[in-house]
Amino acid sequence: MDPSAFVMAVGTICPALAIGLIGGAALLGVSRNPQASDRIQVLAIIAIAFAEAIAIYALIVALILKFVR
Repeated sequence: MDPSAFVMAVGTICPALAIGLIGGAALLGVSRNPQASDRIQVLAIIAIAFAEAIAIYALIVALILKFVR
């Protein structure tokens, strides 16, 4: 198996699961306390950005493995 393909597979599955969990937790939080929806939305967007950054790091590592090796 190509190492860059493995890095991209793991590097995109894990952040996708994290984004799903963040979204589910945000929906649960808003359903329990609708007045805090603005604050929950901001925190969820920040958390999603951090999770997506991990996928970008995986892309960079995969490109390095693909073209440097």
